[in-house]
Amino acid sequence: MRRARRPAGHLRRVAGLAAGAVFLLQAGPAHAFFHNQPDLERGRAIYTAKCASCHGANLQGQPDWQTPRADGTYPAPPHDETGHTWHHGDTMLRDYIRLGGQAVLDNMGVEFVSGMPGFGSALTEEDIEAVLAYIKSTWPDPVRAAQEDRTRAEAENP
Repeated sequence: MRRARRPAGHLRRVAGLAAGAVFLLQAGPAHAFFHNQPDLERGRAIYTAKCASCHGANLQGQPDWQTPRADGTYPAPPHDETGHTWHHGDTMLRDYIRLGGQAVLDNMGVEFVSGMPGFGSALTEEDIEAVLAYIKSTWPDPVRAAQEDRTRAEAENP
């Protein structure tokens, strides 16, 4: 039985694809070539500069974060797996960062006092994505999966 001949340019295309793959592997981290992948190191740097003063350098939050202060606000919660950040979908988390907690809660009709300021004038959408990607990168796989489920549910029921 004879095998069908491939067009003459086939080997050149295969060689070109292989050379491209080798270039990408040698050039550095794959995320640098995909613009839709947030830069975790950039996210960590932004978190350190803008978030750590309240939420802790290790995402641990403030002590007694579940106990309200005299003014009704709560201490900053942890963003690690011990907090509730992962209980929310991505849209709410982005809005919370961009608009501030009180604006989001008021819009939802939730009676809760939030001390979280909005960072929409200080952070770009890419900055916000990078910070969220950094925070999520610290979570164990089951927590990350649960948060992804919440994000899907949020998208299905806006």
